[in-house]
Amino acid sequence: MSGTLSQNGKAALLSLLILAVGLIAWEVSIPAQQAAGELTEYERLMGGGSARAGIPAPSQVAAKAWEQLSNPFYDAGPNDKGIGIQLAHSLGRVLTGYGLAAALAIPLGFLIGMSPVAYKALNPFIQVLRPISPLAWMPLALFVIQDSEASAIFVIFICSIWPMLLNTAFGVAGVRQDWVNVARTHELGALRTAMTVILPAAAPTIITGMRISIGIAWLVIVAAEMLVGGTGIGYYVWNEWNNLDLASVIFSILMIGIVGMILDSAFGLLSRRLAYAE
Repeated sequence: MSGTLSQNGKAALLSLLILAVGLIAWEVSIPAQQAAGELTEYERLMGGGSARAGIPAPSQVAAKAWEQLSNPFYDAGPNDKGIGIQLAHSLGRVLTGYGLAAALAIPLGFLIGMSPVAYKALNPFIQVLRPISPLAWMPLALFVIQDSEASAIFVIFICSIWPMLLNTAFGVAGVRQDWVNVARTHELGALRTAMTVILPAAAPTIITGMRISIGIAWLVIVAAEMLVGGTGIGYYVWNEWNNLDLASVIFSILMIGIVGMILDSAFGLLSRRLAYAE
């Protein structure tokens, strides 16, 4: 255990060192931005005297992060909401669409995994629909549903369903036939066999599919919200870009990465908890 802790400690120190070197290099590489000296009247009218927009230094991003995180849930109008509100809207859409996808994909994956006939019948549809970019569905969803919120949820649903469906089918089909035969000798019904034998054995593969799906869903919601607007972290990024506030853009990108890491870590922990021992 001490060796493992020592290795983890070394890895943590190395990570901090890489971070510090990267931030210092970033800070010193940003030149000071100064307004021009002598300007014509036209240049002054066109805002030529203001500092030119450029990549902000880490210190500016840190100041923006402190400003946003000190009051993350403020609401000053449609285009001025705190980062906490924006992330909450995005997570709400992701979890709604993701939950709907799981409710359909896991039972259907069981059916496909346990029935070769169902697999052969549904496989052509899966192979046609699976490669379609989720955002390609957005115009059709907006036209049919006529609601930006529901359309964003639909896009999350359609991008989340395929990894869960295929991993569930693969996990169920890969359960050792010996275990199923033992269940039959004990005269267990199909439902009880599925719940007590097949589901525990296939759980690690199913969780892997769910973990892949949540990562894809979090990627897609950012792009979807840039298209539909309103609220959400994707809209926040786009709105701050329109305001030329690059410090806010970089801060929001970091927040997207942190939330994505938390979601992935949660499923990683769940996967370790549900590891199946023969």
